[in-house]
Amino acid sequence: MKVLNDSDFGGISPAKIAALRVKMDFLNIKWSDIDEKFCRGSGKGGQKINKTSNAVFMHYAPLDIYVKCQRERSRALNRFIALRELVEKIEMKISPGTSERLAEIEKIRKRKKDKERKRSLENSKNGS
Repeated sequence: MKVLNDSDFGGISPAKIAALRVKMDFLNIKWSDIDEKFCRGSGKGGQKINKTSNAVFMHYAPLDIYVKCQRERSRALNRFIALRELVEKIEMKISPGTSERLAEIEKIRKRKKDKERKRSLENSKNGS
């Protein structure tokens, strides 16, 4: 059985790892349900990106959710980011009411709707 260790995420603060663990426990996500693969990266980053296997590919089998991450040059950092994104996607499917990302999306939608309503009111005043 795989275990989530702090040493697996070199350079990440223990507080962030602990917060991720708490969220995984809250959502009942088992580390053993997550398939993890490392593959060679591509794109910006120079020779190091092309030579090392630092791109992380994660799959959560129970919900069939995939995440791929290659934002940074570090494998440990990409691994943490991919796991965090995977947990957020799982949270959006399992419990949308507690999802911070869905709340942020809803806030942006509301802002856009209010902005559009104000714009249409201004246009109707100017047109009259």
